[in-house]
Amino acid sequence: MDQLALLFVLLLGAVVSVPVGDRFGLPAPVLMTLLGIGLAVADFVPNVDIPPDLILPALLPPLLYAAVRRTSWRQFTANKRPIFLLAVALVFVTTAVVAFVAGAIVPGLPIAAAVALGALVAPPDPVAATAVAGQLGLPRRLVSILEGEGLFNDVTAIVLYHVAIAAAVSGTFSLPKAVLDLVLSAVVAVAVGLALGWAANRLMDLLDDATLQIGLTLLVPYASYVLAEELHGSGVLAVLTTALFLTEYATDADDVMTRLAGHTFWNVVDTLVTGVAFGLIGLELHNAIRTASGRWGEMLGWAAAIVAVVVLVRLAYLLPATWLTKRLHAKRDYDEEIPTSWRETVVMWWAGMRGVASAALALAIPLKMDDGSPFPDRDEIVFIAFGVIMGTLVLQGLTLPWLVKRLGVRADTGSEKAFEKALAIRAAKAAKRRLREIEDVEELPEELSEQLLRRAFDIGARISPDLGDEERREAHEQRARRMKRVRRIQGEMLSAARHEVLAARSEPGADPEIVDRVLRHLDVRSLR
Repeated sequence: MDQLALLFVLLLGAVVSVPVGDRFGLPAPVLMTLLGIGLAVADFVPNVDIPPDLILPALLPPLLYAAVRRTSWRQFTANKRPIFLLAVALVFVTTAVVAFVAGAIVPGLPIAAAVALGALVAPPDPVAATAVAGQLGLPRRLVSILEGEGLFNDVTAIVLYHVAIAAAVSGTFSLPKAVLDLVLSAVVAVAVGLALGWAANRLMDLLDDATLQIGLTLLVPYASYVLAEELHGSGVLAVLTTALFLTEYATDADDVMTRLAGHTFWNVVDTLVTGVAFGLIGLELHNAIRTASGRWGEMLGWAAAIVAVVVLVRLAYLLPATWLTKRLHAKRDYDEEIPTSWRETVVMWWAGMRGVASAALALAIPLKMDDGSPFPDRDEIVFIAFGVIMGTLVLQGLTLPWLVKRLGVRADTGSEKAFEKALAIRAAKAAKRRLREIEDVEELPEELSEQLLRRAFDIGARISPDLGDEERREAHEQRARRMKRVRRIQGEMLSAARHEVLAARSEPGADPEIVDRVLRHLDVRSLR
């Protein structure tokens, strides 16, 4: 098996792992990691040969962009305090404690190298957290906080990592310079993200074609990441800024086809790239194992100690942080989503899995120092990092569904239905207002006006069947049954039409482009 065949195996696994995970209640990223481990130990599978400095730029931009599409700037601002406590403060605390413990147990490990180890294992993986949380039916407030933490903690961790690596390679460290680099990195990233978001938004208006617009959304995250990195900014923060800008300002309510096609496209990209990313983590375990030859007991002990530190520090931090947030929330009128019980706090703790970013940063550690000597304890750092990834991703990922079920942490379906009903009412009222505005300037027959008014009610009732009183609901249900029958018959008619047009594609003299154009018209008609 060559590298290309291995890539196709990972892509196939990414597709298959989703229904398998749904069937057995297991997260797809964890299954892909296990598949990667299985491939890594097989003799016929080659070692993965991907330059470490290409892993983050190749995989992280589309994953971050896909994750941001599911959220909004309003959600981040509403949860700024818990996100800051987790994505910034907790990363610093975890880095410091891991660096202290690693320096104490690994003989001769320099402080800068220990800090680099702490930084690369500190951030929970945003892809793993959102993928796992989204499948378990967790309360939306927990999912929002986990998404925010996962998206922003990489920014802090990667900057800390680069500072530590620079100090280790050069042998010098300046705290004022490090703080200045951190601030400049953030400023450059935000500036690049906003500029590219604005430019992409304007370009989408000029393109005016769904295919080209969606293709542009695939290129923009990469451009944002690469440009920010070239200007010594944070590529991760630049992608987040660009994605949030486009999510907020590049949405046209009437551009139905682009929205539907874009949603499907990014679901496909998210599924495939996530699968490949976590499959590569499992495959890279082979290289980590090779570094431990002859020192298994010692290095496994170090890895187990750091796993314990990472897990326990998160718990020890979350308990008082959650209590403090609750106190502040109770005293002031903050519109925040916070854990409401110790059970939700425990789920947040156990959801702190490490993944793509940690693996890429571990592999990106340079081989040599500025003076040409080997990077100190690089093999040990890589092995410990992969021990943390496997210990958290596999163990916590496989047991999190059981823990959620055991603790009974579930989304509040009542409040979700109430919000859905409120949106349905707003949608129906908006449709009615527009109908009244049209009636003011156009003379409509009474029968047509009543029919359109019923359809305005149907807009809301189709979203929330509980809308309206009993009599109106019954009338809507009767119309719905009648429309269902009409749609069924119309669907069969359109199916016959599509089969006939598709058959014409194979006839002599038929122009495939014209056939496909007619077929697209029928497909769009089928969506109505």
